[in-house]
Amino acid sequence: MPERVLDRLRWLGHDCFLYQGPPVVYFDPYEVHVVEPADIILVSHDHFDHCSPADIKKVWRGREGTAIVTDQSAARKLAEPVIALNPGEQATVGETLIEAVPAYNLNKSFHPQRAGYLGFIVTLEGLRVYHAGDTDFIPEMRDLQVDIALLPVSGTYVMDAQEAAQAALALHPRVAIPMHYGAIVGSQEDAETFRSLLAGKLRVEILAKG
Repeated sequence: MPERVLDRLRWLGHDCFLYQGPPVVYFDPYEVHVVEPADIILVSHDHFDHCSPADIKKVWRGREGTAIVTDQSAARKLAEPVIALNPGEQATVGETLIEAVPAYNLNKSFHPQRAGYLGFIVTLEGLRVYHAGDTDFIPEMRDLQVDIALLPVSGTYVMDAQEAAQAALALHPRVAIPMHYGAIVGSQEDAETFRSLLAGKLRVEILAKG
């Protein structure tokens, strides 16, 4: 059941999530106030609200053995040792499998496919958790097998709630969770629209920030 992962998953705002493991995993740490030392830090791409060196240092805390996994562009911005992946590649950190998948825009210029930005699928407690990164509803999503999907819903730089609902139906996870709202762009209304569009079709959980 997904509850064993959901019970440990916290949304810290925007695209940032904390999985309170083990292992302790941060996705795109940004404006982090609740600090738990990380085992794995995942950074989807080099934009300031995803690749924040100050926040990465805050959760890394100089610990030996903490792995930072990111794309090629963000890797060049970070002083710490990193594992740099391209879409389609994977890495194993301890016993945790991390798969890098494409994340890009179809009708916007903010996240071009050629940039090699990432989403991640992380296997936790035997469940495949998909953090989509900054993306539209791209064709590659139809081939992904995921249990929990963290999907952007705000529009402007990423897909909006309607597109995200279509993506969720294509992915068909056990649970879909909206993200990428309430900070740079987007609002709670986008998350609620996403949930209403999937009512009776797919389980949606809107996590409280904290």
